[in-house]
Amino acid sequence: MTEEQIRKILEEHKAGALSVDDALHRLRLLPFEDLGFANVDHHRWLRQGFPEVIFGGGKTVDQVARIVESMYKHDHNILITRATSAYFERVKQIAPEAEYHEGARAIAVRKDTQIYGKGNVMVVSAGTSDMPIAEEAVVTLKVMGNSIDSLYDVGVAGLHRLLDRRERLLEARVVIVIAGMEGALPSVVGGLVSVPVIAVPTSVGYGASFNGIAALLGMLNSCASNVTVVNIDNGYGAAVVASLINRL
Repeated sequence: MTEEQIRKILEEHKAGALSVDDALHRLRLLPFEDLGFANVDHHRWLRQGFPEVIFGGGKTVDQVARIVESMYKHDHNILITRATSAYFERVKQIAPEAEYHEGARAIAVRKDTQIYGKGNVMVVSAGTSDMPIAEEAVVTLKVMGNSIDSLYDVGVAGLHRLLDRRERLLEARVVIVIAGMEGALPSVVGGLVSVPVIAVPTSVGYGASFNGIAALLGMLNSCASNVTVVNIDNGYGAAVVASLINRL
């Protein structure tokens, strides 16, 4: 329930068009709705500027559908991360406008297409294998109302590919950099720009990459002081932080 909806309920009650009982019934979902297996936080949008996001991993199709059904009654956007095609088939029955982003493993329902960010967020990925995490970040940024630019497959093994697009980097207000292997790209990008760089290590790499731990440690030890780091494969988390910065 948005601030505008709450205001409308109060105005209708004040005007005598809505009884106390009816007003209480409408406000019953404040601040969350108990579904038995999940407590859906409908008012996170009011507190934080973003609606609650559904993490699909570990949930059944029915559980995801029931959460979506609860959220769909309201006017804000819906995002399901780590989603499958089975989730999408069920969600589509509830929200016909739902879109499945297969590469990002995400489902989005966009009721609000307003741009809230004050500039561009640039998403940069080192290799093609890092693209699923980059796409998760892109979808999240769109749902949260940002203008986005992206550069894929511009890792340090061919640094000229990145430097050739340096002007686009300099136009960004925040940069998300996604890399596996040794995780060097965020340090390079951090040395080129004067804005926050959010580094995302991925689990891409050979044995000694330890499923992303090598990239994570490399990024945490970055010599570029404008680089901060989120968890392995967490494109969603990087996009949320970037959105917050972009709204400042």
